[in-house]
Amino acid sequence: MDIGCPTNVRHVAHVTFDRFNGFLGLPSEFEPDVPRKAPSASATVFGVSTESMQLSYDSRGNCVPVILLLLQSRLYDQGGLQEEGIFRITAENGEEEHVREQLNKGVIPDGIDVHCLAGLIKAWFRELPRGVLDPLPSEQVMQCESEEDFVKAVRLLPQTEASLLNWVINLMADVAECEHLNKMNSRNIALVFAPNMSRMADPLTALMYAVQVMNLLKTLVERSLREREMASSRLDEDDDSDQEDEEE
Repeated sequence: MDIGCPTNVRHVAHVTFDRFNGFLGLPSEFEPDVPRKAPSASATVFGVSTESMQLSYDSRGNCVPVILLLLQSRLYDQGGLQEEGIFRITAENGEEEHVREQLNKGVIPDGIDVHCLAGLIKAWFRELPRGVLDPLPSEQVMQCESEEDFVKAVRLLPQTEASLLNWVINLMADVAECEHLNKMNSRNIALVFAPNMSRMADPLTALMYAVQVMNLLKTLVERSLREREMASSRLDEDDDSDQEDEEE
């Protein structure tokens, strides 16, 4: 059957997707149905490449998907860092499915359990088409024995994965700083995040690699905590010095 050329075609609008500002050029009559700043050009914010997602910068300059920043902000606002077993306790499946549907629209419903929010952050990393640490040569990761080795290894990550890793390390460090309340130290939080950061195809080496990934995350979290303590000490010293100058 021959198909002829289309007729009576009218160009309504040229719509593009900007990674930082969402959909651009959307006709005003469609705006009530599609959020002006959609979190993703795909139908879902889970299981898709970050290249199709709306991005923004966190307070440390990491360029990450907006949906992660929204989840993090809500988790912190609802006192999730102080909740015992945060990121370890599993939320109800029914609630998570409902929230997923809303997140695809760029909306986080009110009254969501903090364990559900934490679980969705882990799920986002777990369902990436490629794990954050997958660009690293597994042989090099397995050979790491010291903090210097781990730091040298993660420097090989592409910019996108490096930003995601830095973001999640600081998130884990925030959790570990509240260990006296949430019972989650650097090892505990690294243990629950490790399975979500890489995909080892060979089942014979998957367990050993997961343990090494946990060691990598734990080492980087402890390094971040140590750097924070040093920065805080320097600020205290500067404040004391300023106070002495004022007294003189």
